[in-house]
Amino acid sequence: MTNLLSVRAVRLLGCLAGGLLFATLASAQDPETSSLSPLDDITERTVVADHRVLPYQPIREADILWEKRLWRLVDVREKMNQPFTAPESPLFKILFEAALAGELPVYSTENDRFTKRLAIENIQNKLFKTDTIVTFDVITGDEIVQVIQNEVSWEDVKRFRIKESWFFDAKTSTLRHRILGIAPLLEVRDENGDFKLEMPLFWVHYPSSRALLAQHKAITHSDNWSKTTSWEDVFEMRYFASTILKENNVQDLRLQDMYSGLDMVMKAEKIEDKLFNLEHDMWTW
Repeated sequence: MTNLLSVRAVRLLGCLAGGLLFATLASAQDPETSSLSPLDDITERTVVADHRVLPYQPIREADILWEKRLWRLVDVREKMNQPFTAPESPLFKILFEAALAGELPVYSTENDRFTKRLAIENIQNKLFKTDTIVTFDVITGDEIVQVIQNEVSWEDVKRFRIKESWFFDAKTSTLRHRILGIAPLLEVRDENGDFKLEMPLFWVHYPSSRALLAQHKAITHSDNWSKTTSWEDVFEMRYFASTILKENNVQDLRLQDMYSGLDMVMKAEKIEDKLFNLEHDMWTW
């Protein structure tokens, strides 16, 4: 009797195991119940995601013979800057998602010295707009008031502000540069949809964000889709076009506060020419 029960138990366990195996295989083959998506590529791409950046070489203060602070404006509507809004990897979306996830510290726009870090709640208040809409019930005709949150789209960010330092390093006898910060600028429009003003959302301390930017591919102007250019490469190799907005001065004024029209454009170009010729001038001392 005991042997008969043991045989029946083994058969029952075998049937249960077979049923579970069949159900697993069936769900794996059923596209509606399968959780695995097909690979939209010819191989797994991990080169950029696994990329690590080398830390900057330390600079001694005594080796800095000359330094100038510059603030630049990068307009994403220029052809060279189209990678900033490439739908597969837009820069603002990368910064936006990392800031909300707490992976990237961002700072207040009260000043550009990274003195006040924004909390997650402050970031959400900046990146989500609360609107009130009125709808009507189709059946009863009653008025319904709804409060909705609209997320700031990366398409609304048309320009970026960049803060950088240019300096002559006596140790290497070269003119060098370091980007210090990046601030996305949001277009603010009135109720009629007309442009009202441009508002910086937050400041990103660039040296602290290099590791994050190095792990996101930048879609550049290239026929080679397998290129592994990251966003850190874009900034380090200066693959972007920009115009000078401000240089350090006693009054801390922008160029538009001191010049207008063509004079402002010519002053910005003069600053660029001076930087271009500075290294040569240093060698002629």
